[in-house]
Amino acid sequence: MSLRKSTLLAAVLLAANFLHAQDKDLTIENETLAVKWSAASHQLSLVDKSSGREFLNGITLNGEGGTATLMSVTSKTFGDTRVIEISHSNGNQDIVGLAPGLPFALIRSYEATRQNAGSVLSSVKTFSGRVALGKPAAELKTLGTGGLLAPDKNPGSYLWLTVVEPQSRNGVVFGWLTSERGSGVLFSQITNGTVQVDARLDYGRLHVGQVQESLETLVVGYFADARFGLEAYADAIAKVQNIHLPPQPTVYCTWYSESFGGSSDEKHFAENAAFAKTNLAPFGLSVMQIDDGWQSGLKHTNPGSPKKDFTKSDPDGPYPGGMKVTADAVKNLGLTPGIWFMPFAGTADDPYFTNHLDWFVKTANGEPFVTPWGGASLDMTYGPARAHVADVVNRITHDWGFQYIKIDGLWTGTATQQRYINAGYTNDNIGDAVFHDPNVPNIAAYRSGLKLVRDVAGTNVFILGCCIPQNMRSYGPAMGMVDAMRIGPDNKADWDAMLRGPTFGSRHYFLNGRVWYNDPDPIYVRDSVPLNEARALCSWVTISGAMNTSSEWYPGLSPERLELLRETMPGRELLTDRRWLPARPVDLFENDPPQVWLLTEFRLPMITGNAGKTANVIRNVVGLFNWGDSDKEFDYPLGKIGLDTNLEYVAFDYWQNQLLPAFKGDLKISVPARSCCVLAVRPVADHPQLISTSRHITQGIVDVLAEKWDGAAKALSGRSKVVGGDDYELRIVGGAAVSAAEVSPEDKAAGVEISFAQNGQLARVKIQSPASREVSWSVGFK
Repeated sequence: MSLRKSTLLAAVLLAANFLHAQDKDLTIENETLAVKWSAASHQLSLVDKSSGREFLNGITLNGEGGTATLMSVTSKTFGDTRVIEISHSNGNQDIVGLAPGLPFALIRSYEATRQNAGSVLSSVKTFSGRVALGKPAAELKTLGTGGLLAPDKNPGSYLWLTVVEPQSRNGVVFGWLTSERGSGVLFSQITNGTVQVDARLDYGRLHVGQVQESLETLVVGYFADARFGLEAYADAIAKVQNIHLPPQPTVYCTWYSESFGGSSDEKHFAENAAFAKTNLAPFGLSVMQIDDGWQSGLKHTNPGSPKKDFTKSDPDGPYPGGMKVTADAVKNLGLTPGIWFMPFAGTADDPYFTNHLDWFVKTANGEPFVTPWGGASLDMTYGPARAHVADVVNRITHDWGFQYIKIDGLWTGTATQQRYINAGYTNDNIGDAVFHDPNVPNIAAYRSGLKLVRDVAGTNVFILGCCIPQNMRSYGPAMGMVDAMRIGPDNKADWDAMLRGPTFGSRHYFLNGRVWYNDPDPIYVRDSVPLNEARALCSWVTISGAMNTSSEWYPGLSPERLELLRETMPGRELLTDRRWLPARPVDLFENDPPQVWLLTEFRLPMITGNAGKTANVIRNVVGLFNWGDSDKEFDYPLGKIGLDTNLEYVAFDYWQNQLLPAFKGDLKISVPARSCCVLAVRPVADHPQLISTSRHITQGIVDVLAEKWDGAAKALSGRSKVVGGDDYELRIVGGAAVSAAEVSPEDKAAGVEISFAQNGQLARVKIQSPASREVSWSVGFK
């Protein structure tokens, strides 16, 4: 066995033991799965051990027939792994492995060596299998990058695909774990009444010579709830890529502002930043980002391609003082300066580039490879072009001091055609472009470019990628290279465009906080947007935990809309040292976009997958979203939402600012068109408990640090993060009348005041602090 082939998932092989078992049935197992090889049919099948269900059968890989061998390997990434190696008559080989604790089968193909060193592969079909979920194919759905579709209506999905029975959520998750050189795609069809899934790797031009070629790794698994499977898939990517995300920022972007939008200008950007420092930074705003329009170069009015000389600002443009001056001014306010640019794009007829046409990827006739809006693609296999990119990134991040970069036009690094808006698979003629080094496939060139950006910028610079719908080839290879990713197309401040965020963000929800932070583009709170619509988008971003970006002229907002923006800040991180905060769409496999979300706050340690059913649960927040144009009656069983069907619950409606009657078994509520309902939900208790706070849409999750009931003293105490000058309200439910409310002596000495009012079952306790601080409070009851 070659060293290259023995490196399962590109992890170093530490040990290997072979058991030759040709022409015999073979089985390997781990805790969750069994993989079976039939010597008679020369095919594989996969079995879920907990249910005994054979959920995939008729599996064929990268070759016909073949003989199988058992072996054991140890990898850095997944530990001891049992493997079936299949050797085909054409010289190709496949390995199928099961690792301990991993709920997926690992599948990797190897292309045989070629005597002709010029052999080139455009694409490779590495997997085909029949899905068996015990339901007719007509009752199944597929969820992939193209959305929620019938299996025979799905055009193909980039990187991952789920075949699921919507009501039960039982499903099979397929996903490409690596994207080092190939672009993994998955296709579904209905054949003889059964859903068939095929996996393919597109390389464009993969040169196969005297060395056996290791392809990318596919994972396949069965899950009683396919949402957990998608999350496990994202966790596996993060493990392979060794991803450790920085804190999630809350961002201002200039682009969509009604006043002083685009790139803004030196004067008004500084004015907006100063306003944000005073009015929004205390609530969590952290980044002020300049968008397209600051840079120099030749601008084409048709097809509207941006200027692409990012080595300097336009001397006659909006930042005459230069970009370093602006970045320094933002830093002096205690905020992070951010900037937009396109690292892999240039303009072939721009005077800056005309003496450097060798920097560009070429067409077959030797001309620069050019696409609409993106311009000419810089060749990341060519040293001088890489030096140019490194110089631009170094100048922006180190010389000028921008610590947040939004890198747009990512697909230009793949040298493929623009396919905006791209979601489901579309042919883009990958491989047509000619690189300086013809032995480097498109995806490998692009990924090496991203690594260059990261290496030059350094780990202390936050990198936002933008955006995968320009061409989805940029999707998988960016994982592990960027901190956040625009997962949808541009939006704007009208309802249909604003819905792009929830639509694209929901189908990629499982990546958020695991692989990167999903950026759905800005929320809008300006007065021209109806309040119900602004609340709906703000609530979805806040509950889902997606990147919180706004693009408003802050001084022009009314007090009500400014307060709405504050209530979304800060964003959340999936994992903290105290709490685990999973947010899941309840009806992911029923509606596109989903209409029901559950955000659960657990105290660590906790039991994964038992949302609402463990003693570790602190609180739940349920978001009900009516994306339609008519009123909607929601009627959901609590068990389907993720709550305990045996418990009675009490809820507080955030936007209606009122306590709801207790409920059990089902949640029934009416939500008007284009609006939402956000409920803080807790089981009914035999003592007073905190049900909500006024600080944030999540009603306590970002601000309440501790809560304790003392039965003997008849007192509820806690500790909260309070923003100076912002009236903070605790909403306490429990029936008993409040007798007293107080803060700690230290807080009282600092000028913190507390008062209370009672209205039936609900007590409202108001805390006012002149400065931002953690306040310790106590409420006594009669």
